[in-house]
Amino acid sequence: MSAPTANRPATGVFSPARAQLDQRTLRTDRWWLPPLVTDLGLAAFIAYATVRAFWGSSYWVEQYHYLTPFYSPCISASCVPGSSHLGVWFGHFPWWLPLGAFILPFLLAFRITCYYYRKAYYRAVWQSPTSCAIPEPRAHYSGETRLPLIIQNSHRYFFYVAFLLAALNTYDAIVAFHSPSGFGFGLGNVILLINVLLLWAYTLGCHSCRHATGGRLKHFSRHPVRYWMWTQISKLNTRHMQFAWITLGTLALTDFYIMLVSSGAISDLRFIG
Repeated sequence: MSAPTANRPATGVFSPARAQLDQRTLRTDRWWLPPLVTDLGLAAFIAYATVRAFWGSSYWVEQYHYLTPFYSPCISASCVPGSSHLGVWFGHFPWWLPLGAFILPFLLAFRITCYYYRKAYYRAVWQSPTSCAIPEPRAHYSGETRLPLIIQNSHRYFFYVAFLLAALNTYDAIVAFHSPSGFGFGLGNVILLINVLLLWAYTLGCHSCRHATGGRLKHFSRHPVRYWMWTQISKLNTRHMQFAWITLGTLALTDFYIMLVSSGAISDLRFIG
């Protein structure tokens, strides 16, 4: 076996303590495929969400009170009448400021600092590491002990904001049971409800929520209610990765459907009212 070339960093599989191999990796499988798929999935959602955030219209269906999660809460005077469920807190926003600017940073912060999303973009974007037995492209790594990665530890605090947002989305879904004659039920309601249920599954399955309910208990037997809550949240936590991806899809689908109905491209399929 030949020694690594001189211009390669002495890290990972090329470090002096490892077997001296000239190849970057001996893996013959498609180890690059999962990181690539993750990159494409995250990029697609970011691109769609960014475009819709600056779209500034087609986010509210007045007839059925459908409000997209991307614009909830809409608390600017720039919001269309009826869409401000929490009232108007600010004046008119300039054209370059999204109507959801008040809440989008918190949603983004909660997702970015989520334990699963860290794993996803550490491997796929930063390649730290890309995959098992694949060397990292950098020679030094300080972990989450310095700026900017130390900010990741704020995830536990963003969880409480995400909890309130999930509650607000639930309220929006309830308000949507409206029709010109009173109670109404349509395909939009189904989509909103499914999205809310999955958002709760993702939010409550968060590691921070699991720790808040039972992480500091020394005797589960003395706290049967909190122990029960901890066990239920632990079940959701085992599927946290799946819910992280599914909710990206349902958020985009919910927004896209409401955009189509609001713009008049399609009509809402009504079952009642």
